[in-house]
Amino acid sequence: MFNFDYYNPTRILFGEGRIKDIDAQIPADAKVLITYGGGSAKRFGTLDEVKHALGARQYIEFGGIEPNPQYDTLMKAVSIAKEEKIDFLLAVGGGSVIDGTKFIAAARYFEGDAWDSWTKNVPLKQTLPIGCVVTLPATGSETNGTAVISRSDLNAKLSHKHPLLFPRFALLDPKKSYTLPEKQIANGVVDAFVHVTEQYLTYPVYGKVQDRYAEGLMLTLIEEGPKALADRQNYDVRASIMWSATQALNGLIGLGVPQDWATHRMGYYFTVYHGLDHAQTLAVILPSVLEVQRKNKRLKLLQYADRVWGLTDGNEDERINSAISLTKRFFENMGIMTSLRAYGIPESSIDDAINYLKRFNLFPLGEHKDITEIEARRILSLSY
Repeated sequence: MFNFDYYNPTRILFGEGRIKDIDAQIPADAKVLITYGGGSAKRFGTLDEVKHALGARQYIEFGGIEPNPQYDTLMKAVSIAKEEKIDFLLAVGGGSVIDGTKFIAAARYFEGDAWDSWTKNVPLKQTLPIGCVVTLPATGSETNGTAVISRSDLNAKLSHKHPLLFPRFALLDPKKSYTLPEKQIANGVVDAFVHVTEQYLTYPVYGKVQDRYAEGLMLTLIEEGPKALADRQNYDVRASIMWSATQALNGLIGLGVPQDWATHRMGYYFTVYHGLDHAQTLAVILPSVLEVQRKNKRLKLLQYADRVWGLTDGNEDERINSAISLTKRFFENMGIMTSLRAYGIPESSIDDAINYLKRFNLFPLGEHKDITEIEARRILSLSY
């Protein structure tokens, strides 16, 4: 196991009816900017609950943050935060709203071009404090210091990470996910699942605690994901999924072990240029990454086959083949297609995706940094 530091300052408020407890987490004299997405938070009453919980505090609403939060939209919120002397940001929504709010928090005090701060990983000196009310369990952004935003005029989607971007608190009420449409339920489960695999399906370093933790999360998502589609208002199922999504990317399972993230990086192009949901890109690309990288991932793939899918019969290659096939089937059973062709994306997009990765200097990829343009092309061709 590698050396590691672990830091997670986010307070979790988990369970039904916890929105009222926001009051104790935000300074009484704070002026709050409430951020949200397309309007479901307002439509289903969550926004009203949040405003009621704020009591006598002054607040301003900022809606319209996109599923892949856009730089231009977020800069409007940054202007409001500066002009109105906002003291606290409160994100109400899923990972995109939370990621966008992290950008607002960082850009508020950044001197210079806010986009440069993001793309060049400039150290942050000060940020606005953030709180979250999670309505879509998926990304785990509520308990980490990472965010991904997009900029349409540059056709870019990039991530940034900094300790000051950890939310102060995250409120997780499983009932707030009851109104999600089927597609978002499926996307959330697949997103969380692939977050786990990016930290697990690498190579062994005797991280036994991390491995067992990761395997438990994957088994839970495999078991509970289809139930969430079949029974939209099963509290226990929704609670398990919401907690799994948070645990998948709060840092614990990635401590002291190698991490991959090639699937995520290679998927960015297909979101930016073809409008695929983030989880859809993960479902398409992950199986191909596992196939092309099976030699270097062999020991962990065999462990995955055994402990997650219960595969003990057949030779090693047969078990690995079956584990990859079952992973694809799980995604498809959740209603997410697993090939670029199925989304109507032309085969010529493979060249464009490679150029995108080169443009943003994302090569080499993978836990061994051995995915070059050659391997990436094989992966994307296999994903077609």
